[in-house]
Parts: sequence; C-alpha cells; structure tokens
Amino acid sequence: MEYKHVKKGIFRERPNRFVAFVEIDGKKHRVHVKNTGRCRELLVPGARVILEYHPRAREQGRKTEYSIVAVYKGDLLINMDSQAPNEAAAEWLESGGFEKATGSRPEQIRREVTYGQSRFDLACSIEGKPAFIEVKGVTLEADGMAMFPDAPTERGVKHLQELAGAVKEGYAAYVLFVIQMKGVTCFCPNFRMHREFARALAEAGRAGVTILARDCLVRENGFTIDQAVKVVLEEKDLR
Repeated sequence: MEYKHVKKGIFRERPNRFVAFVEIDGKKHRVHVKNTGRCRELLVPGARVILEYHPRAREQGRKTEYSIVAVYKGDLLINMDSQAPNEAAAEWLESGGFEKATGSRPEQIRREVTYGQSRFDLACSIEGKPAFIEVKGVTLEADGMAMFPDAPTERGVKHLQELAGAVKEGYAAYVLFVIQMKGVTCFCPNFRMHREFARALAEAGRAGVTILARDCLVRENGFTIDQAVKVVLEEKDLR
C-alpha cells in the first residue's frame, strides 16, 4: 500500500475529528484527518506527521490539499490512515500472504460484500467454501500491546455477531487486525474502552471465527502487512 505524494509536517491542533492544523514548511495548513478515531495518544501538539499531498485537490472538489496518514510516536512510525488497512489486506491476500499465514488459498477475492445487515471488507472462496474477512486497522499501542478499538464501536460488535452467524450458515469467517506499526508484543481487545466488543470478539472466536493479527512494515510513503502477532482474548491472560 503506497502513497504517491507525501510531505512532512508538525501537528498543531485538531478542532474536530475530520480537520487538523499542521505546520508544513513553516506555514500553518488546514488538513484532512484520515482517521475519525480519537487518536489522542498520537495527535499531540508538536508531533511529527506524514501527509499525503493531493496535487489535484481543487479539480477533485477537495477542501484540503493534504491528509494526515502517519505520525511518529517518539521514534515509532504509525500509519493512522483508516482507509489503508483494507487496501493493504487485499494486497496481502492477492500476493499470497494469507495463504502462507493460514495454509488456505483464497480465490475469487471481492471487496465490500453485503451479508445480512453488515458489509464485510473482503469475501472470497477458500477450498470451495465461501468466506468473509473483516479488516480492522489498529493504531492504539500501550506498553507494547496493540489494542482495538480506541473508541466504542457498536458497528464493530455487529460485524462480529454477523460473522459468527455466517459460520453457523456454513461460511468461513475471519477478522484480520492490521496493526499499523511494528514493535508490539501482542494484540488484545481494548477491555476498558469497550468491554462489549471484547466479549463479542471472544464469542466470535468460540463460534469458529478465525482471529488474525499482523503487524506492518511502515514507511513514510506506505506500509505492507508483515508478521503474525499473538492474540490475547481474555483480560486475565494479560496479568
């Protein structure tokens, strides 16, 4: 997953979840934030950010010429583009990464497929069996643990319940947590932020939904899905 035009800047403030002000080459710019999550531990005044530049912004009807896509948390570069994990996941499947990780080869890969009351990010056929793959981007890290979500997500709970239901109907189902950084030791649901999501994830796992977590090789101009990360579903196992 790669950006064609990137620029460095210094984050100054975020008046709402869609807009931020960033200093670029000594000038303050109004920019788009490509992540509507809270990102409070990432977007702090003075943080170094990476922006995607849109050279045809006016032609495209865009209100801003720049979008924040990554941020440095100290020396750790974290991609925070919430649209990018789906693209990276599709590339991972198509390049054979999923097959290496699971031993199963996905075929007839499709994007944005509706099932029940949900629209899953990816669908495919695995060993002749229809399958859904829901992708979740992860930007929250604390003490080496990657966590999701960083804000309550009823939509996320619904997706997990729908995946569990799909398994009962004979589908294969996966949740892929794309950890948009390196250097984490494990992944777990964010128990304190949204315990209902944590319960739904554990229940989905028991129902036969395969839960995958992978870290990423992050560059300023993009990232690729890389290695498996240990998944911890029970809060007691973190102690």
